[in-house]
Parts: sequence; C-alpha cells; structure tokens
Amino acid sequence: MFLEPNLNTAHTSPKLGWIEVICGSMFSGKTEELLRRLNRAIIAKQDVLIFKPSIDVRYDAERVVSHDQKSIASVPVSASRDVLRLANKAVVIGIDEAQFFDEEIVPVCEELARRGKRVIVAGLDMDFMGRPFGQMPFLLCVAEFVTKVHAICMVCGGVASHSHRLLEAKERVLLGEKNEYEPRCRRCFQQAKEMQKNESQLY
Repeated sequence: MFLEPNLNTAHTSPKLGWIEVICGSMFSGKTEELLRRLNRAIIAKQDVLIFKPSIDVRYDAERVVSHDQKSIASVPVSASRDVLRLANKAVVIGIDEAQFFDEEIVPVCEELARRGKRVIVAGLDMDFMGRPFGQMPFLLCVAEFVTKVHAICMVCGGVASHSHRLLEAKERVLLGEKNEYEPRCRRCFQQAKEMQKNESQLY
C-alpha cells in the first residue's frame, strides 16, 4: 500500500513537489489507485485537479472512470502543455492514461513538481507488443515514487504484467476494453505472440 509522504504539509510548502507514477498492464487497477490517492488528497482538503487525454472517451468524455466504474471529474486536454497552463492553484495534479500524451508530458510534470505540486501520473508502461509505451519510461525515470500494479492472467491465473490484444489490428494506439484486450503473464503473453507469428506465416 502506497503511503503519501508528508500528506498533511504538502500544500503548505513550495519545496515539497514530487512526481508519483502508477504503471502496469490493462485491468491492473492503475486508475483505481490514482483515484484512491486523489480522493485521500480531497479528504485532506487539498486543491485537486485531474487531467485526461481528450482522445479517451471510452467511459465518459469528461470524467476519469475506472474499470470498476468509480469516477472523478476531470479536464480533457489534447496537448501536454495544456496541463501546465490549466494547473493554476491546484496543489495535487492527477494525470490519467499518460502513455497517450505527447513528449512534452515529461518536462510538464517536472515543472509542476518544481512549483511545489504533487503530480500523480497513471499509465500503461508497455504496449500490446510488450514494448515501452510512449513517454512512460521517461516518467518512470524522473519520478520520486513508482508503483507497479498487476492484473490476473486470463489464461493461467498468474500475475499479469502484459496487455494482450485480442484483435489483429496493428496500430499502436487502439482504445479498447475487455473485448479487445486481456491481461497476460509473461509466459502466456509470449505463447500468444508465438502463436500469432506462426499463424501469420501460414498465409
């Protein structure tokens, strides 16, 4: 369980800015953990603002919604710099689906932290091919705190860290849910990739 450092004083000192990253596969509880931390900050009477990429309209165009249907009001943005421009007086900044943001998201998060803000970022660390996704690897490097959460493998029931795409689509960014993706452990993920490779060689 992640425990917030200096939660009671984070909104009183400009020197306490930091970056937290929550990463993992699809269906691992990243957004749930993000919402948990943001709600604790709200209980502590801190000014909270959360952002999401405007392309993510799977559940709601203007709310961040977890797979278990918990939600919080958010600000959809199309560019990372919009986060910096709109942060205003908020002392806790949440950013969901960070893998979809442009390369400016890293300097934006660092600038917010320099301004004394607590920045909580959630996103996929790997794409459907098992490769580092977007700017997430760089965010992991600059963060003070990193939490990797895991799902349950839908094949063997083991600990899942990969997002297996059930469709044949090859584009890297493909928004989807349980009909398009399922979590897999390393072994079951690799077995699926080998099977897909063998099938493609037959045609």
